[in-house]
This record gives sequence, C-alpha cells and structure tokens, in this order.
Amino acid sequence: MQRLNPPRCAVVGSPIGHSLSPVIHRAAYTALGLEWDYQAIELQPPEFGPFVDGLDEPWRGLSVTMPLKEEAARCGEPSDDVRLTGAANTVILEQQGRRVYNTDIAGFGEALASAGIPAGLPALIVGNGATARSAFVALARTGSRSITLTGRRPEGVAEFWRWASWSGIDPKELAWGSAPDSDTRLIISTVPAAGAAGVVEALTENAERLVALFDAIYHPWPTTLAARVSDRGATVLSGLDLLVHQAAHQILLMTGHQVEIEVLTSAVRAELRRRADA
Repeated sequence: MQRLNPPRCAVVGSPIGHSLSPVIHRAAYTALGLEWDYQAIELQPPEFGPFVDGLDEPWRGLSVTMPLKEEAARCGEPSDDVRLTGAANTVILEQQGRRVYNTDIAGFGEALASAGIPAGLPALIVGNGATARSAFVALARTGSRSITLTGRRPEGVAEFWRWASWSGIDPKELAWGSAPDSDTRLIISTVPAAGAAGVVEALTENAERLVALFDAIYHPWPTTLAARVSDRGATVLSGLDLLVHQAAHQILLMTGHQVEIEVLTSAVRAELRRRADA
C-alpha cells in the first residue's frame, strides 16, 4: 500500500519537458523498493528562490538543470565543490536546513572513465558557463594539465581563467571559430547544439586526431558535432552519460541508498526507444 504522503523529489529548470531525470530517478526508486514521487517542474530563475522557500515535508531534494545552477548554489549550505565552481545541481532538504551539491564533477570523471577514455588527455572545453566549470574541475582532478577554452564572449573566457587560477594550469584560449590545436585529444562541449552550429567545421578540422568527444547535451541527438566526430572514428559520449553518472550521486544524497548505473542506463534506453516509437 502506497504511503499517503510519500517523500517527494523533482527536477527543475527550463526547458524541462524533454528531461529524462524522472525516468532515471523513478527507476532507481523501483530498484530500491522506495515508494517515492519524482516530477519535472518548469522554473525560470526568478521563480526558483520562492519555489524552494515554499518546500516543506514531504520534500527531500531537487535535481537542478539549466538555467538554475548558479541560483541553486546560493540557496543552501554549499559543498566544497559548489564553493569551488559557484554551481549546484542538487538541493537536499534536511530538518537542519538546505544543503547544495555539485554532482556534475563526479559525473564527468566517471563517465569518461567508464568509456575507457585515458585520463590526462590534452583537452578543449567549448563554453565557459557552470557546466564548463564542472568539466574543468573533473579534468584537472584526473590529471589533465593542458586544457584550452573557447567561448563566444572573450570576456567570459577571461573570467573563466581568472576563476581557474587555483588549478595551476596555464591558461590557453582558442578564438571562437578557430580549429583546435593538433595535439587536442578530447573535446568537451557544454553549449547547446544551436550554439555550436556555426563552429562545427572548425572544431572538427583535426577530428581524426581526437580520442573522444563529450557533448554534454542529449536533446536533440545526435548533434551535428557529435555526428561529425563519430564519422571520423572517435568515441562520442553524450549528455546521457553525464546524466546517469551524476544522477547516481544525487540518488545517494537524496535517499541514502546506492543504485547500479546499469539500472539507470537501462531505464534511459527503454524510454528513448519508447519516444522514438511514439
């Protein structure tokens, strides 16, 4: 018999209609034998604070996606990774108050490792926002010492490198629309497909030298960038790889229980097949 007021969680952001987070978290609840509720809620940045302030029992946690990660970082006691990046993707509601976490960092690192991508590769990060900061931390922690950044706004790139000065990595900047250096072996794109559309040709100029591309979105898929790199023979990871790995950490924070990655991956694959057939 289902509890009258089961614990509640949700993913918040905008746009949110395509989100696979409800599928992932509900699959985890089923595997763990938990009668919890998980929904997707459309929120814009001005709505986020009032929404979170209004949460009480039986709410346990929120998954936070764009464009709310920086607002989330300010809505509770931050973890060390949130303090470092200024971005949070997880809000945990406790009797003592709210705590906020960044599970994207672990998600990036674990997804790359699970795909067999060697650590420490010379890398290019496309974009300079919250997700790019998480990708940078993941790369720095796994041994990358050569990291280049490219972004549409030079001032945004400069701000990023001021933030990244803690790492001891010498800043490298690639002008927007220029080809990566020939020694680049990994590209992590953190921008929407439309944002990268005008620079795909440049980014793939030396694609035959790439080991992998990690395109951190999953809708629409495949992106032009992902398709082009895949055709050149490199390993391609999508936002789904990031999503399931970071979600496993969220589920542990929210419920106190670990769930196997394959449970989450299988649920995602089944949902994508269902959507394709609809």
